[in-house]
Amino acid sequence: MYRTRTDPNCQGNVEKEKQSWGHPVAGFLFLGFSHYPKLEVIVFVLCLLMYLITLLGNVILISITVLNSHLHKPMYFFLSNLSFLDIWYTSSAFIPMLANFVSGKNTISFLGCAAQMYFSLAMGSTECVLLSMMAYDRYVAICNPLRYPIIMKKSVCVQIAAGSWVTGCLTALVETVSVLELPLCGHNTINHFACEILAVLKLVCVDTSMVELMMLVITILILPMTMLLICISYAFILSSVLRISSVDGRSKAFSTCTAHLTVVVLFYGTTLSMYLKPSAVDSQEIDKFIALVYGALTPMLNPIIYSLRNKEVKAAVKKLLIRNPFGTVLISALNNIGASTLI
Repeated sequence: MYRTRTDPNCQGNVEKEKQSWGHPVAGFLFLGFSHYPKLEVIVFVLCLLMYLITLLGNVILISITVLNSHLHKPMYFFLSNLSFLDIWYTSSAFIPMLANFVSGKNTISFLGCAAQMYFSLAMGSTECVLLSMMAYDRYVAICNPLRYPIIMKKSVCVQIAAGSWVTGCLTALVETVSVLELPLCGHNTINHFACEILAVLKLVCVDTSMVELMMLVITILILPMTMLLICISYAFILSSVLRISSVDGRSKAFSTCTAHLTVVVLFYGTTLSMYLKPSAVDSQEIDKFIALVYGALTPMLNPIIYSLRNKEVKAAVKKLLIRNPFGTVLISALNNIGASTLI
């Protein structure tokens, strides 16, 4: 089916190497940031801090959304889905990386690599669809406020969220299985800190043009199409907001969208720079740093952006923290951060 490459790293019979994915002992070796030994400790500390903040922030956001009845609204339902997704995404990518740094092994099993690759693709694709659905939710809330409770009723929200998860998981399954069926070369060193699909493809011994074409089609269907839906939603939102005569009304309408727009710009900007860059640009070192941004920084900022610019979320957090002995200190810190950075 595929044309064999002329690769000095390919050793032995291709069919024999094709069985490598099922090998019970051997696995992959990550290069990570070994080319920058002075940066390794700094990257480890930063990733650990960002992961802990991501975990804490998203767990708090999910908790207050579930526990506070005032937040039982479509927007916060989708937001809790986004938080759950970010926890899974960062955990699958960064727990193995942090563990490898502590142990000094920098290895992962074949099955572990396949699972990491699948979860990375599934969570990323799901987030694309979910963000576009959140934009649609804001469109209905602002452009059709009287019909909003009818259009975005609970059953519809559940169907939208389920559809986002199913779409992301199915597209990731197709991509992952397509890569797993390809024979590997004799070497097993991945020039990355995780099993990122583009880095794994560089270890394959055969022509990958068909798989890359399939991935490009899926990427175009997921990224540009969801971005188009977001742009259309916000075009209608902008048109409706500009027709509001009251300055306070326009300000309130815009404030409900700025958090979502900020998250969209962060996520799509880094993702597009990774997957839709020109073929002439092939720097794996740059890819690794970009992966750190969309893999660690964006999930960490999501709960901060949504909570510090949202009065309902801040009120719910204060109500939750006030019962804690350190609640007063945490509330004061929250107000100071919000006042100095985002308000």
